Amino acid sequence: MEEKTSATLESIEQAAMQEFLEKGFQGASLRQIVKNAGVTTGAFYGYFSSKEALFNALVEPHASALMGRFMKAQTSFAELPEEEQVSHMGDESGNYVRWMVDYICQHRDPVKLLLTRSEGTSYERFVYNMVEVEVEYTLRYIEVLRHLGKDVPELSNSICHIIASGMFNGLFEIAIHDMPKEQALQCVEQFRTFYTGGWLSLMGQ
Repeated sequence: MEEKTSATLESIEQAAMQEFLEKGFQGASLRQIVKNAGVTTGAFYGYFSSKEALFNALVEPHASALMGRFMKAQTSFAELPEEEQVSHMGDESGNYVRWMVDYICQHRDPVKLLLTRSEGTSYERFVYNMVEVEVEYTLRYIEVLRHLGKDVPELSNSICHIIASGMFNGLFEIAIHDMPKEQALQCVEQFRTFYTGGWLSLMGQ
């Protein structure tokens, strides 16, 4: 009985993954998912309360992993003594980006759902939320630089948001376009070099 239950759940999730990838959350048909899974509607509701609950089950572990590791990188850097932050600027973010590439390459389909097919769900602002966190910690770092006596030009919340938005959307291109891992690693290192140089220039460093 347990094997049958597990197999049924796997069939539903596999059918849902394909339906959501092809049509997005809003365009996906629960009826088609049930049909492709080879189960009854009643059987489906024995596992999930709705189409959104099914979508959430597919993406939540990956949203939590990506955001959790991202927040750890941000807080680890912010907790460094102020005088150490300048010399370690970029270290934590670099470690996160390399981890992110590896993670995406291991979980391409659910991450793609999260990033490109989540409109209409609670995850549609996932990248926006990461951008907002990045802006918050960037502005904190600017204040650290000023506290250390650095002459940092005024940078508005708006320009920080624009830059961070471009950065994250660029980084996640590796998931959207199914880049092979080695190519993705090379691209993100070059991408980070570009953005790091730009930030340093804007900050007058």
